[in-house]
Amino acid sequence: MFPFYFGYFDPTYIMLIPAILFSLYAQSRISSTFSRYLQVRSYKGITGAEAARIILDRNGLYDVPIEVIRGHLTDHYDPSRKVLRLSEDVYYGNSIASIGVAAHEAGHALQHQSGYAPLSIRNSLVPVVNIGSNLSWVFIILGFFMGFSAFINLGIWLFSGAVIFQLITLPVEYNASSRAIKQLEENYIIDDDEVRGARKVLDAAALTYVAATLMAVSQLLRLLIITRDSRD
Repeated sequence: MFPFYFGYFDPTYIMLIPAILFSLYAQSRISSTFSRYLQVRSYKGITGAEAARIILDRNGLYDVPIEVIRGHLTDHYDPSRKVLRLSEDVYYGNSIASIGVAAHEAGHALQHQSGYAPLSIRNSLVPVVNIGSNLSWVFIILGFFMGFSAFINLGIWLFSGAVIFQLITLPVEYNASSRAIKQLEENYIIDDDEVRGARKVLDAAALTYVAATLMAVSQLLRLLIITRDSRD
């Protein structure tokens, strides 16, 4: 955003290059790793939906339904409705990748059940961040072009909320993956050598959240520098 402003090249844009490159690497890593283990069938032939159901039931979450949704890697747990939604590849697939992703989403349900604090905080921030992240750039752009520092400051405060959200998301996602691996092992859903493959899939997925956080933090620092320079 803003490679040029007021007709001049913005040198602070260079600050985003490491985050952009890491994001490209993270996307490539999850794409290649997921595709690889999507072709590796589990020994027991359990599907992602079956694996998630086992984890949920073994932890007393009988009332959490599992639904299939369209899209690629659109899997998620909806805490507001207590529903676990899996993409078709994951729901019907009996691969290591499918089971790993399904177990991860079930891990979010376990977090919700136990009142995991970071998840509760993240969930409470969702409506605020959804509105704030969209409005932040509106205020920032108007502030720069109209010369209203108050708009710029408001935009940065709103964008800071999105950064905080990303920072909180990191422990939530890593914890869900940790719970997933533990459940896969304790419930003998897949064999020990298959767990390594599932862990690789989840580690690759976690990199995308690291990349999003790095991008958000880099963008915030850049905006602060631009604002400081414009005032000078």
